[in-house]
Amino acid sequence: MRQSGPVTELQQRITREIEAQGGAISFARFMELALYAPGLGYYTRSTPMGERGDFVTAPELTPLFGRTLALQLAQLFEAGVAPVVLELGAGTGKLARDVLEGLAALGHGNVQWQILDISTRLREVQRETLAAQLARVQWLDRLPEAFDGVILGNEVLDAVPCEAVAWHDAGAWQRMVQIDPVQPGRFVWSEQPAPEGLVACLVRLSSHFGLERRMDAGFRYSTELNPQAEALVGTLAQCLRHGALLLIDYGFPSAEYYHPERHMGTLTAFARQRSVDDALANAGEQDITAHVDFSAMARAGCEAGLALAGYTSQARFLMNCGLLDLAASAARDAASDPLAYARLIAPVQKLLSEAEMGELFKVLALTRGVDVALEGFSRGDRSHRLWPDQGAAAS
Repeated sequence: MRQSGPVTELQQRITREIEAQGGAISFARFMELALYAPGLGYYTRSTPMGERGDFVTAPELTPLFGRTLALQLAQLFEAGVAPVVLELGAGTGKLARDVLEGLAALGHGNVQWQILDISTRLREVQRETLAAQLARVQWLDRLPEAFDGVILGNEVLDAVPCEAVAWHDAGAWQRMVQIDPVQPGRFVWSEQPAPEGLVACLVRLSSHFGLERRMDAGFRYSTELNPQAEALVGTLAQCLRHGALLLIDYGFPSAEYYHPERHMGTLTAFARQRSVDDALANAGEQDITAHVDFSAMARAGCEAGLALAGYTSQARFLMNCGLLDLAASAARDAASDPLAYARLIAPVQKLLSEAEMGELFKVLALTRGVDVALEGFSRGDRSHRLWPDQGAAAS
């Protein structure tokens, strides 16, 4: 994909940083600038999600997603968890609105909702969406040192800047970003020997999946590692004194994420609700994302003292929490209007379909001081897949 239009201020800034760093920067740093540079990055200057945005999240599809999630949160509050929710990256605020409405309908009208979002533009949109509930909503500038309640992250981890790495010619490489010598404002890939920390990760993956055996045939293996996301989960775990950490995103356990058949990794970009092959193109004007290694996230939380409370597909989680009952009730109300009925049912099918969001998206729950078995994982829990037998995974 070629660079389109004139060179932007963000692209000029990235160019200057690459030059200052001797000709290349890590992909993680490029992704950080492209998405989060103040006032210039993709997430800080626009509203990227929604029907008119570059991608659509589950809360944008239907309010039933939030209403269903409210049932799981209500169970936690009834089990003694403080009625406070801290949402990371709240998007347009629709998830907060729908969950709060759902909780009120369940008799939990006292829940307080906190939002931690770095985007000034999205904070403005959130205030508009939550205008009727502002008395129960608080915006934070930083993560609290100690928190009691539920920490919620829906499609947050996939946007944490990741490292792009490669294994070929019997060596570990860090994929870097440099300036295109031909076209200003455009960036291209390069490689350098991976630093020690990334080498250790790649060597472990190589041993686990037998990548060395494929090198003689010219096999090239590219993937992503995300120490920043692991550190974020660890930090969230440390501040959570009592309650739950609920993470919803697309991804896999390690055995699937790093399998040799996925040798081109998961890194991609989105613009106008279509995937873009070149993650380096049009910096600041398209979303950049990588799938989540849920084994790594679970491990980071557990190492910080949390308990693994459940891991399953989004479809199974939503069905366990009663989405089909909520949809059936809403469908009865809309039965006399065929168009309204279709608008109601189509998003639910997308949330549950294995070919769309139902299987690709997963839900991970980590808790501290919570003894109740969470309803969202009552059937179809896949926690055992997060820690596969080493030998079986390599076969």
